[in-house]
Amino acid sequence: MTADPRPDNSAKRIAVILVDHGSKVEASNQLLDEIVKAYRRNSDWAIVQPAHMELAEPSIAAAFASCVKQAAELVVVMPYFLGPGRHSSQDIPRLTAAAASAHPGVEYLVAGPLGQHELMLKVIDSRLSEALEKSER
Repeated sequence: MTADPRPDNSAKRIAVILVDHGSKVEASNQLLDEIVKAYRRNSDWAIVQPAHMELAEPSIAAAFASCVKQAAELVVVMPYFLGPGRHSSQDIPRLTAAAASAHPGVEYLVAGPLGQHELMLKVIDSRLSEALEKSER
């Protein structure tokens, strides 16, 4: 994976925050931690942090502060959501802006949700195959 495909950001230290909704069910929150660990191992980003929009820690503000402590100059927040909606289009950008306001000089971006990326079709096929294999046992 390429750390930063845009040459205009090549000199900046970039951090990534993967954000899910957050849950009262700890196993659900741990899933994001596992995704973040796997993404760290398989990407070139120096800083990758998990965050939960609500109901669990770390919050977006806590993850943003952690990125800043690691010398991030640009924080890219990635909603770990399938589709666009209020959380990815309003709540996460609002919470990110609030977190960034505590760190003047640190820039941020909010990416779109996972959504209609062509690789999602392969994920759907994979999950369908898994279900069919289980049903044949």
